[in-house]
Amino acid sequence: MVPQKTPTNNSSLAALQSVLGHQFRNVGLLQRALTHRSFSAEHYERLEFLGDAVLGMVVAHMLYEAQGELPEGELSRVRAKLVRQDSLHQLALKLGLPALLRLGEGEARSGGRQRPSILADVLEACIGAIYLDGGHDAAVHLVRRLFAHVAITPALTAAAKDAKTSLQEWLQARHMQLPRYDIVRTLGAAHSQMFEVVCQVDGRGISATAQGRSRRAAEQQAAAAVLQQLQSAP
Repeated sequence: MVPQKTPTNNSSLAALQSVLGHQFRNVGLLQRALTHRSFSAEHYERLEFLGDAVLGMVVAHMLYEAQGELPEGELSRVRAKLVRQDSLHQLALKLGLPALLRLGEGEARSGGRQRPSILADVLEACIGAIYLDGGHDAAVHLVRRLFAHVAITPALTAAAKDAKTSLQEWLQARHMQLPRYDIVRTLGAAHSQMFEVVCQVDGRGISATAQGRSRRAAEQQAAAAVLQQLQSAP
């Protein structure tokens, strides 16, 4: 049986190490971080678990340094914004991780190489692999480099309050009914679905429909549109 070809050859792994800023003593850890469970029993999920914890700790430290006067709830909200799947997916794309993933044939055919959830998990696994290979300081250095472009300012804190939360607080402050969210339809194939959601406020005749790669993303966009209508109404 001919072994399945994989994009993670020595040259591509060397290039990734250069981008990550860490030369592995145990390159097998990096290869495992790039391996999906559909490809091998030696996959990235345990490394992802570790990397998620390291990522959360380092980002929390960065926030404490830059906005240490904020209450715990606000700090948690900003951290959640920075480490959410969408943010990690974009970072994974910049690192060129899609081309390096090791996927089973079925997962690859269904679009797994571009799936945001997989790419976000793989990035966390890479952080976990660096933590095991190079220790605490190496992992901290990587996370700080990944988020070096983020200006941790009061504006970021304000932006971290998502549209659904802002809409709910606006309505509660005026003793109005809370919004309803309903899925109108689901578009596209299973690996690249788009969700269409309507958000409406009963009693005001205000509603908005939006699409997103996930139900949550669609709800956020619809909530933002409804809030804009409410705030601009006479």
